[in-house]
Amino acid sequence: MDERTLLQDAPLVVIDVDPALRVSGWNRRAEQTFKTPRAAAVGRPLGELLPVSGGWGALFEDGANTRVWELPGASEPMLFESWWQVNRGADHRPESVTLYGHDATARVVTERRALLESQMLQAIKEYLDVALWAIDRRGTFLYQDGKGVRTAGMTSHHFVGQNIFDVYKSGGDLDGVRRALHGEPISGLPAEVHGMHWQTWYIPMPPNAADAAVVGITLDVTEARRSELELRAKLELIERQQEVIRELSTPIIEVWDGVLTLPIVGLVDSVRTAEIMDNLLTTVARTRARFAILDLTGVEVVDTGTAGHLIGMIQAIRLLGAEGILTGIHPTIAQTIVALGVDLARVAVFAKLRDALKHCIVQMGQRKPQAK
Repeated sequence: MDERTLLQDAPLVVIDVDPALRVSGWNRRAEQTFKTPRAAAVGRPLGELLPVSGGWGALFEDGANTRVWELPGASEPMLFESWWQVNRGADHRPESVTLYGHDATARVVTERRALLESQMLQAIKEYLDVALWAIDRRGTFLYQDGKGVRTAGMTSHHFVGQNIFDVYKSGGDLDGVRRALHGEPISGLPAEVHGMHWQTWYIPMPPNAADAAVVGITLDVTEARRSELELRAKLELIERQQEVIRELSTPIIEVWDGVLTLPIVGLVDSVRTAEIMDNLLTTVARTRARFAILDLTGVEVVDTGTAGHLIGMIQAIRLLGAEGILTGIHPTIAQTIVALGVDLARVAVFAKLRDALKHCIVQMGQRKPQAK
């Protein structure tokens, strides 16, 4: 059995090509790979059978004799990995080329994807403030790298060989590490370590992951945490300022012994009215006041719901044993109260605060017991 017969049954694709790039040999693996019988391939131009970008002229050029060719396929291109040998005559002129190869699509695609993932991982480590690390089942560091490691003042793989439970025994989320070692993926809360704030994701690994039991992704959230704390402080300050403003905008003043005055200024909605009622009723009960004057001089408009609350406030004051008095009612507020059909027959209403105060003084004078 000669060499050409052996090549017919070779596990690789074997193709012979003459200097005109016409096929002179086509083995069984070539028939199976390219779905073309030998009889239909021999004598035809190789570029016609296997069209590639730039053609097959490189087979007779000096230089590299290995290459991955991209061949058109039914759905996706075939990546044909090949190497070749130039056969020369007695005058050293090329007489033919023997091309060897195989379909490497799956392997090359996998390699390219692995290379892309490696490059993406490298970019993440270089440009994002993260620390990537891995530990084995005992908690020993196997890997540690990333921009976040250097930001914390350490070198790459600084803790490799050391145990995470020893390194962070006085700080860090070791409970999250233990849970991840038991197979539970964890997203930890931000924690302060190495003078910075970090948030870590603990990812359990499958048993065949190169001895790694847990992979960690630790993100530097120092700036975000600082901004969060500053924002929280600002919100607390705003809330305190709003509370002061509410208290200043609705001060409860004891203008006479047993007489409280509540001047209301600005926009009055249902929420603010409810707050005013709580404060006023609490003060009436605490001071045992006999009169509470609601001065609406600084309020021009209220909705029907707010008007109903004001009337309800007067009634609640009466239940505490005091008398509620309205003063300074604006014409539009009067129209709203009338539209509600509220009976104000038992409510003292005065145009000015001075008149209401005079009424209170007179009422208290009449109620004093006569001296014998």
